[in-house]
Amino acid sequence: MSESTTLSAIEEQAFQLSRAAIFLDQAKTDRSKLAEALELNLMVWVALRTLITGDGCMASAQVVENLIRLANFVAEKTLAGAEAASEATIDALINVNLQISEGLLEGNKG
Repeated sequence: MSESTTLSAIEEQAFQLSRAAIFLDQAKTDRSKLAEALELNLMVWVALRTLITGDGCMASAQVVENLIRLANFVAEKTLAGAEAASEATIDALINVNLQISEGLLEGNKG
């Protein structure tokens, strides 16, 4: 990517979701890093929720509703704490991030 290339807000969110997924995956076996990874993931989802509920969002009401539901799921799992996060929960968060990231990029092509 050249220095003059800038990411759209959607591309930036897709990148941040992927980045958070990688961090979560790396922290699965290190509980000391897991709390930090969960916090980063939550911040990414707060930013995404802010983006999709803003006036400039062109997504359908159903897409916005589904993303808000996912953001609430992420918040619930994060606020439960790293101690409560099972490997299945972390895997679910990683998969959600990657799928939503891909979906954002696919939707941004059109």
